[in-house]
Amino acid sequence: MSFVKQELANLFRFLKTNKNEAIVLSSAALFISLNSYHQIWNQWFSSFLYFAILPIAVILIFLRKNPLHYGFQWGEVKIWGRYIGIFCLIAAPILFFSAFKPDLQKYYRIEDFNLISYFFINFISLFSSEFLFRGFLIFGLKDKLKEFSILIQMIPFVLVHLGKPELETISTIITGIIFGFIVYRGNSFWPAFIIHMFINVFFVALVNLFILSQ
Repeated sequence: MSFVKQELANLFRFLKTNKNEAIVLSSAALFISLNSYHQIWNQWFSSFLYFAILPIAVILIFLRKNPLHYGFQWGEVKIWGRYIGIFCLIAAPILFFSAFKPDLQKYYRIEDFNLISYFFINFISLFSSEFLFRGFLIFGLKDKLKEFSILIQMIPFVLVHLGKPELETISTIITGIIFGFIVYRGNSFWPAFIIHMFINVFFVALVNLFILSQ
């Protein structure tokens, strides 16, 4: 019993020492799981609830901090603005040739595709997911873990892509690190959101409006 008591004391000491990091990582894992098993209404609403509203509630109630300090600020626009331009220029031809892959066409084919509707639905979903991964996780961990927070947030980002085409899932290892680095350097999650929106909308539009219409 003394061994169990001592180890429980060590566990509680560990959690107390790393309280904020434990709250951030545990709640992020919980919200990702809930979104997977208990989707509410539809995809965009569930994403908004689990990846934006609930993390903000955790920041306010448990961390007792200002949510605006979790990447909502514009940060270093001169730095991340350049990254957006460079990344999108490099990504555009890669996305174009990837759009000819049959497995990606099959997965992203949408009947009666409407670009405007797709844009606004994904605006909400991607805003929410980018806040969770690049806002809540990076800014919730960076005080203690510094740049290592970039690698930490990459892992759940890759895991939520399991079940999608293999090429896309594997590519998120690279993009997850790049997105995290840009956010960390730019002190804002907005550049990752803008780049992610470009990748998603540009690629799906290519598949549905051009390639599959031929």
